[in-house]
Amino acid sequence: MANPLYDRLFGAHAGRDTLFLIEPDGHRISHAAFLARAARLANTLTDLGLVAGDRVAAQIDKSADALALYAACVQAGLVFLPLNTAYMPAEVEYFVSNAGARLLVAAPTKAMGLMAIAEKHGARLETLGQNQNGTLSDYAAAAKDTFATVTRGADDLAAILYTSGTTGRSKGAMLSQGNLLSNAEVLAATWHFTAADRLLHALPIFHTHGLFVATNITLLAGGSMILLPKFDTDDVIRWLPEASTMMGVPTFYTRLLDDARFTHALVAHMRLFVSGSAPLLAETHRAFEDLTGHRILERYGMTETNMNTSNPYAGERRPGTVGPALPGVEVKVCDPAGKELPRGEIGVLEVRGPNVFMGYWQMPEKTAEELRPDGFFITGDLATQGADGYVTIVGRAKDLIISGGFNIYPKEIEEALDEMPGVLESAVIGVAHPDMGEGVVAVLAAMQGLSPDLDAIAAALADNLARFKLPRRYVVVDALPRNTMGKVQKAELRRNYGDSFASPKAP
Repeated sequence: MANPLYDRLFGAHAGRDTLFLIEPDGHRISHAAFLARAARLANTLTDLGLVAGDRVAAQIDKSADALALYAACVQAGLVFLPLNTAYMPAEVEYFVSNAGARLLVAAPTKAMGLMAIAEKHGARLETLGQNQNGTLSDYAAAAKDTFATVTRGADDLAAILYTSGTTGRSKGAMLSQGNLLSNAEVLAATWHFTAADRLLHALPIFHTHGLFVATNITLLAGGSMILLPKFDTDDVIRWLPEASTMMGVPTFYTRLLDDARFTHALVAHMRLFVSGSAPLLAETHRAFEDLTGHRILERYGMTETNMNTSNPYAGERRPGTVGPALPGVEVKVCDPAGKELPRGEIGVLEVRGPNVFMGYWQMPEKTAEELRPDGFFITGDLATQGADGYVTIVGRAKDLIISGGFNIYPKEIEEALDEMPGVLESAVIGVAHPDMGEGVVAVLAAMQGLSPDLDAIAAALADNLARFKLPRRYVVVDALPRNTMGKVQKAELRRNYGDSFASPKAP
């Protein structure tokens, strides 16, 4: 095939008037109409001078046109770089600079704040809005609705997704056409997706889950999606009767369970509920089944690998586990040296397969640290694997916090806190949160004789960090606990402040 990812996900639907997208206002878009939009954008991108291999960074709101931009990049052989819409300009600047983006596409409301950044790093700035507005939409309106697909191979770079590290700057995970396509094919087959499925899509599309899992699977199967801009309980309950499947993070399911309108009758017709991006509590799994009769299917993936394991479609969906390895994917639990441990022992999970990324953009040393010569990727997640292959994630060796499905790395927040007046040093931890999965707690060691102004610190962080990274609680202490080697004991902090977001106990 000339361009395997485009041909399988998009080109296969050429000329089909079958339904692809339902927008929040009820407007319906066919596969053929969507492909025409994508082709107009592909023509626009090439008219702007972009050529195969150029990087396109996009910080845009979720919409049909945002998905069409993704399709256009694949068709034109461009490398798609989706960015979290909550990122502040200083954060966006790093991604644009590091990736060497030729084009930065912004929401119209954010263009002014990003113009200087684009100019500084030699990127062109264009805009794309939710309602077919913005400069790219204006250009595309006059473009042809057919485009000669650019030839690409399975090993060609298709996307870069940035994932933070515990130290230093974010890393750009390079995902090839083959990485994305192989995973979509396996998941569509494993989860029995067909053209008859209609997915309720309330996930963000700057993230692996919403873009490369939910969207790619639906495209591959020829199904349709109800494209909601975000998770809103009222909207989800309104649209569930028209859906057959739903993918979400645990927060989606806890919020639905808290709403009296969410009943067995409302979802009796549903075929599948999938959860990922953060651990699903066994308690939530059981409560959902008790109410609806449906057992949520939990799976496990990463930015660098897309999906690795999944509870079975037909078989035991075991609460607290993420199931066995997907077909074609190998998983093993290892000691720090990479030696596989006996089943049942806790170690670091390593994975290998066609889904595993190509490496980190312009970071060969970091790639060598985390991607072994034999192809196994060191996830950094602590896990056990049962005799039957089921994997249970028990912790995160990299100190990652997952809140509301978003990855948060403490080091970035700690570096910002350590610069604040009155703060000697800081430690950021994640503890259980009933709604978000984990909530961020900042523990601050005060400088002698000074008392940090917590309101001022919170305001300063809000100007420079995405909202989902902001601490939900601040604690001031005289000193951080350390071991004999001088390392901060975050385990002790988690024990001390683990009930920060616990519900008040009944008298």
